[in-house]
Amino acid sequence: MTARTVRGMAGATAAAALITGVAACSNPTGAAGSGSADSAVVGIANEPETLSPLLGYGKDGNSKIFDGLLAHDTDMKLKPALAVALPEVSADGLTYTYRLRAGVKFSDGRPFGAKDVVFTYETVLDPKTNNPSKSELDAVAGVEARGDDAVVFTLKYPYAPFAERTVLPIAPEHIAGGQDVNSGDFASRPVGTGPYVLTAWSKGEKLSFKANPGYWGGEPAVKKFTMAVVKDDDVRATRLRSGELDGAILPPNLARAFKGDAARKTFTAKTFDYRNVTMPTHNPVTGDIAVRRALDVAVDRGAMVARLLDGAGKAAYGPVPTGSPWFAAGTERPYDLAKAKRILDDAGWVPGDDGIRARNGVRASFPLWYTSGDKIRQDHALAFASDAKKAGIEVTTESGGWEVIEPRMKTDAVLAGGGSPADPDFDQYLTLTSSLAGDGFNNMARYDNPAVDRALVEGRRSGDPAVRKAAYDTVQRELVNDPGYVYLTHIDHLYVVDDKWDGPSTQVEPHDHGLGSGPWWNVEDWKPKQK
Repeated sequence: MTARTVRGMAGATAAAALITGVAACSNPTGAAGSGSADSAVVGIANEPETLSPLLGYGKDGNSKIFDGLLAHDTDMKLKPALAVALPEVSADGLTYTYRLRAGVKFSDGRPFGAKDVVFTYETVLDPKTNNPSKSELDAVAGVEARGDDAVVFTLKYPYAPFAERTVLPIAPEHIAGGQDVNSGDFASRPVGTGPYVLTAWSKGEKLSFKANPGYWGGEPAVKKFTMAVVKDDDVRATRLRSGELDGAILPPNLARAFKGDAARKTFTAKTFDYRNVTMPTHNPVTGDIAVRRALDVAVDRGAMVARLLDGAGKAAYGPVPTGSPWFAAGTERPYDLAKAKRILDDAGWVPGDDGIRARNGVRASFPLWYTSGDKIRQDHALAFASDAKKAGIEVTTESGGWEVIEPRMKTDAVLAGGGSPADPDFDQYLTLTSSLAGDGFNNMARYDNPAVDRALVEGRRSGDPAVRKAAYDTVQRELVNDPGYVYLTHIDHLYVVDDKWDGPSTQVEPHDHGLGSGPWWNVEDWKPKQK
């Protein structure tokens, strides 16, 4: 099995299903709406494969069972969690020192300390650990305890966003260290320092939690919290309307039905979550830069946002959404079918009798795969194929599971997704650097652009915000002239929640969402509304 990254098979499938759902399922037993102010039941569309942070669970924060050294606030700014302050960073950017919070205990009553931090990071980095995201900690040369109340990370090179990586949840050495990291029951019976304790996990149905009375941040007011796994969008909306759920993630067309409902509130989370089409460089058609450039302006992104997303999103021109301070102004590509045709004409792609172009005996035709059951991706794939045909390029849409799609990614296009708001390095490096071409779900298009490679390295190794901004501007400008992917839309995430608590809010969300994200990202801070 090919090594996985944040966009690995399980992660990509789960994230896609969280917006669209993939199949109807029966009502989870006992997952009716709470009916009380100190309980909440929310509907999600999929569940994690593991609850162990050693195997990738909660790596971007907001785990209800665990805490990281740091966490994110509402504005996605880093704040202390198990550390008492943000890290002390050496002048050369190679050493990060964290002072730990005193008196913290795991939910089994055992004390938390520096040895647990060292154990967690060393285990994740161990080659024998099946963590799909270990490459994200590539900069770490070592981590050591300084007594019980401090840990020091030493880096191989200055890695500007390293502190963002320390939202990784910390596992207890005294439990997880005594069993096989890949097959032990810690993955389904976790113990952490977080605000909630897992009480039951009925796979395919629900995850149940109770408030941790010994939580260092104070026992939550919401005493019972349930995540009901309801894969089908329509079923999720129906159960929310009937009162069986207190909140749910919904696609735009279903969320719209709750507009004006005085008993419920709709939350729209802005995101970095994009959908794009890979342009494999090993395909004789998409490997031609002229075809890639033509398709990049042949797609009507505005129509996709209006018709496929019901306006809940925006046109995407790269991994960074417009409006972000990291977006490079001037890199927008307006819909221009005439320009697309000129690019293809100039490159020698000649229309045939059926309107489909060819060059040197090669027909301008290629397959585009999307994951089965994912309505959002299916709609994007069909719209892309329709726009491409107007330019004289035939795109045949195919669906399948990742086990079918992955072996074909070298030569076949894929309707993919990604996006991380924490730092521009997180998504762009994995997606675009040639050093990761063909590495599992990293750089699926096998994109190879030396100028982009240089800019990505400069962006991740510089501590100067101006230098970093210039580097990522370079990346985005290069994508205009040499697109390895055709970015289509950035998708807003919509949630509907009973309006009986003070505290629900949303953050800027990543591609992977629904469990750690959503209005319940801070459920431990919710309070019942006073009547």
